[in-house]
Amino acid sequence: MPKVSVIVPVYNVEEYLDKCLDSLVNQTLNDIEFIIVNDGTTDNSEQIILKYKEKYPSKIVYLKKENGGLSDARNFGMPYAKGDYIAFLDSDDYVELDTYEKLYNRAIQTDADMVECDFYWEYSDKKIHDTSANYKDESDMYANARVVAWNKLYKKDLIINSGIKFPKGLRYEDLEFFYKILPQLKKIELINEPLIHYVQRDDSITYVQNEKTADIFAILDNIINYYKWINLYNEYNQELEYMYVRILFGSSFKRMLNIKDKETRRKLLMDSYFKAFENFPDWKSNKILNSKKTLKNLFLKSINIYTYKLYCFILK
Repeated sequence: MPKVSVIVPVYNVEEYLDKCLDSLVNQTLNDIEFIIVNDGTTDNSEQIILKYKEKYPSKIVYLKKENGGLSDARNFGMPYAKGDYIAFLDSDDYVELDTYEKLYNRAIQTDADMVECDFYWEYSDKKIHDTSANYKDESDMYANARVVAWNKLYKKDLIINSGIKFPKGLRYEDLEFFYKILPQLKKIELINEPLIHYVQRDDSITYVQNEKTADIFAILDNIINYYKWINLYNEYNQELEYMYVRILFGSSFKRMLNIKDKETRRKLLMDSYFKAFENFPDWKSNKILNSKKTLKNLFLKSINIYTYKLYCFILK
């Protein structure tokens, strides 16, 4: 039985796939499987997968399905995982050769529910080391979490028993998955070493801003409703409020400003403003927010810029 199962959705990434799969099949951890999910790819990615499947039949599990998107492909692969731990990797990224050995060893040594590592933002001309915030406590983890799915190793039973899946058809799927799984994590470990290469592509969905950017509202609502459903909303109200405002006036704010269509951009900016105050009308009094003066100043600065930009767009 494998110790680790790595789920890799594939869709039209022929230019990057060899490098990704090379980094996987040469892992120093021997008891490992790679669940490669062909999500209806239309380029030569399938031929590349079959080449590796033929050469490494004991390591590669090949699955094929109709195109349903990243979340659907990850969800499709999870029931096939036989490892004690599950990891996710995007097929245009790659990993250090000892990545999963280091993650697994730390998980076993500490009985961790999740192990997270640093990573590189990899551009064509440079690499930037993304360093963990080294969470001081649970509240700090809610405030400063790196929500991406692909730099983490999870206990499989924890994911399967929780029934939590990635939201199909929505962007920002990692955000929803992480904050839903977070209350289940009693033991988290961090490895302050960049083990993943997060390859930056100009044609990546992350860089294409359009009306789908509005998915962030559904994602945030899904998270809030989930905490209400599991009766943890009151317990984590301050943390959820902080997260909600940070996402809307931080990363989402920037994405919305980059939307080319003026009407779409204007609508989403206005929706963001009213959505935040509709859900958390008193967020400026948030104790967590006020305890982090640097972040508070950044938030206030963002809102001032946001308000100015909003008026500019309205007046255009």
